Amino acid sequence: METKSRTIAKALTWQALGLATTGALAWLHTGSVTSALTFALSTAGIGLAFFIVHERVWARVRWGVAQAIPSTPTVR
Repeated sequence: METKSRTIAKALTWQALGLATTGALAWLHTGSVTSALTFALSTAGIGLAFFIVHERVWARVRWGVAQAIPSTPTVR
C-alpha cells in the first residue's frame, strides 16, 4: 500500500498536466484567457479531490495485486 503523501504527490503532478491541457483546450474554444483559466482551475480542483479518493479506495482493494514471495535467507 502506498503512503498518503505519495498518493497526493501523484495526484498533484497528474492535475498539473490536466490543468495545462484543459486550460489550453478551453482557451482554444473560448478565445478568452480568463474563461479558460477559470474553467481549468475549477475542473482541476474537483478532479484532484476525486483522484485522491479514487486512489485511496483502490489502495484498499486486494484484487489483482500479486503477493510478494518472501526471500529465504542463505545459510553459510
